[in-house]
Amino acid sequence: MDKPKLLSVDQAKLLTHSEISTIFCNHLNPGQFHFLKLLGFDKIVIDAAEGMYYHERSGRKILDFFGGFGAVAVGHNHPAILSMRWKFQQENRHEIAIAFMSQYAAALARNLSLLSPGDLDFVFLGTSGSEVNEAALKLAEKVQGPDRSKIAYADHSFHGKTRGSLSVTDSWLYRSGFQLLSNTQSIAFGDILALEKAFKEDPSIGILILETVQGGAGIILPPAGYWKQVRKLCDEYKVLWIADEVQCGMARTGKFFAFEHEEVVPDMVTLAKSLGGAKTAMAAMISRKPIFLAGYGSSANSLIHGPATFSGMGEACCTAIETLHIINDEGLAENSALQGTYLIEQLKGLQQRYPGILKEVRGQGLMIGLEFQDLSKTLRAGFSKLIAPLDERLRGSVCGMVGSLLFSNYDILVAFTEYNRNVIRLEPPLIVTREQVDFFVHSLGEILDRGIALIIADYLRKRVASWSFS
Repeated sequence: MDKPKLLSVDQAKLLTHSEISTIFCNHLNPGQFHFLKLLGFDKIVIDAAEGMYYHERSGRKILDFFGGFGAVAVGHNHPAILSMRWKFQQENRHEIAIAFMSQYAAALARNLSLLSPGDLDFVFLGTSGSEVNEAALKLAEKVQGPDRSKIAYADHSFHGKTRGSLSVTDSWLYRSGFQLLSNTQSIAFGDILALEKAFKEDPSIGILILETVQGGAGIILPPAGYWKQVRKLCDEYKVLWIADEVQCGMARTGKFFAFEHEEVVPDMVTLAKSLGGAKTAMAAMISRKPIFLAGYGSSANSLIHGPATFSGMGEACCTAIETLHIINDEGLAENSALQGTYLIEQLKGLQQRYPGILKEVRGQGLMIGLEFQDLSKTLRAGFSKLIAPLDERLRGSVCGMVGSLLFSNYDILVAFTEYNRNVIRLEPPLIVTREQVDFFVHSLGEILDRGIALIIADYLRKRVASWSFS
C-alpha cells in the first residue's frame, strides 16, 4: 500500500486561501465556515502576529481587540517568551515530567502561590480551563463527601465543554441534549438573596462555582460587595467556593485576580488562557492549603487526581513563568486598569450619543462588553413594528454588522458572545496603548455616526461584493 502524501509544515505554511478553505470544510468544521463568511473573516490568511497585530498574507495589519477571548495578555509573540523558548529548545531540556520531579513545574507552582492571596498555596497544572475546572470540582467533591456533593452554579455561566464542566455551564447550545451530572443547581448570578435561599433550602449544596466576571454571558459583573457576601455565606454554610478566573484572571480586570477588587479569597481559583503567554496551552487550579491536604494530602489519596501526561510540560511551564514576569515587570495590571478605565469612559460617551444603536457599555479593566439594541429598536417606528417579531431570529445582526465593518473598513478584530448575541466583547492584549484605544473609539464612532440604514447598506454592499468575487 502506498504511503499517504502527508503535508509538511513548510507545505502547510504555503497553502493558498482556496486550499485552506477546502480542507477546513472537508476536515474541520463546515458550519463554522458559514459564520466566518457572514463576518467576512473567510478571506483571511494570517502569516504572522506580533504585539497588538495580526499580519495578513497580503500585508494587511489587523489590530487585535479580540485577544483570543482573553488569551493574549502579553501580546502576540512577546520577544522575551520567544527568547526563553528558543533557549529551552537549544539546550534539549526535558518536557514530560511524570517519572521525575520537574523544576519548572515546581517554580511555576511557587510563583502562582506567591501571586495568590491568603493560603492559596497548592497548584494543579493542566492545559485548559475545562480541565482545571474539572480538577477543582473533583477536589471539592472529595473534601465535601457524598452528602454535600451538590454543585451550585450561575445562570448564563460558562465553565467548559468537557462533561463535568459542561454540567455547570448554563447553555442549551453547548449542552445539546448530552447526559450530564445530576447533582447541580442553577442560581441567579449576582443575586445574594437567591444564593442564600439555595443554601438554606438544600443542605446538600457543598460546592459553588462562579466566574468572577461572566465572559460568555456578555461581560457581566455582579453588584459591588457581592463577593464579600459570597465569602461570608460560604463560610456560614460551609460551602467550598471555586472562582473561575480562566478568562478574567491574569491582570485582565486591573488586578491579577478579579476577586481581589473586593479583597476576598476563594477556596479554589482556576486560571488558563493567558497563563500560556499566547504560545502554549497552560492552565492551573490553585487551592487553599487545608482544602488540598484534606482531599489529596495523604499518600493513599495523593494520586487520585494526580498529574496527567501533559500536566506541567517543561517548555509550557517556562512560558507561563516568563508570562508572569512580563505581567509584573511591564506593569500590565496597571496598564489594564488605566487603559480600561479610559476606554470605558470613551465608549460610554458613544453610548450617550447613539443610544438608539448602542444600548450599554459595561466591564472592568480590559474586559468590556458593548451591548447593541435589537434590530427593530434601531429603526423608525413603522419599520420597527414590522421587524419586532423577528428580533429573536435577527438577534446579533446589529453587532455582527458593526463588528464586520470594524474589520473590513478599519482592520480591527473584535469578539462576540455565546449567550447574548447582541454583545461585542473587547479583550485586547494588556499591552494596548492610548493611541490604539483612541483609534478603536474613533473607528467605532465613525460607524455609529452613519446611522443604522447606512450601516446595513455598507455591510450588505461589502458582503455581496465578497460573494460575487468568490
